[in-house]
Amino acid sequence: MDIKRHVLSVLVVNHPGLLSRVSGLFSRRGYNIDSLSVGTTEDPHFSRITVAVFGDDMVIEQIRRQVEKLEDVVAITELFTENAVCHELVLIKVASCPANRSEIISLTEIFKASIVDVSNTTVTIEMAAEQNKISALVELLEAYGIKEIVRTGLTGILRGNQTAEGVIRTDIKTV
Repeated sequence: MDIKRHVLSVLVVNHPGLLSRVSGLFSRRGYNIDSLSVGTTEDPHFSRITVAVFGDDMVIEQIRRQVEKLEDVVAITELFTENAVCHELVLIKVASCPANRSEIISLTEIFKASIVDVSNTTVTIEMAAEQNKISALVELLEAYGIKEIVRTGLTGILRGNQTAEGVIRTDIKTV
């Protein structure tokens, strides 16, 4: 059994309570959501839910079939490293003083992150990247004293001119 992380992109109609129904489906069946993010698409009638979950291929296929059955789910696509860009956003507040601030700024530049706030005692860094790059930056910043971390959860999009709609259901009303 090959258990690995799978990222599912779920296109849904923007209706109240839909996120609760989708996440409830996972919890009722004992699947642990590793990451969850949601936001409106280019069409305000639709939202995209990005869910990362661990499981073998058989479990993921079962999840996929169950999610597809939910009312207001338009399409579901699995995002793979080879065909998609998957990032998350992180804000990291690090203890800082004038003596170490230039070192923290250098690390931020190396990781192509941005400093979004500075105080007398802290620096706040923003980074959008793959999870392994974020983890590498966090590990290096731990030496300075991390005060707080906030992560958005994974989101992704297919590369090139592909879109994640796959087979779109036509029985969905978008009122």
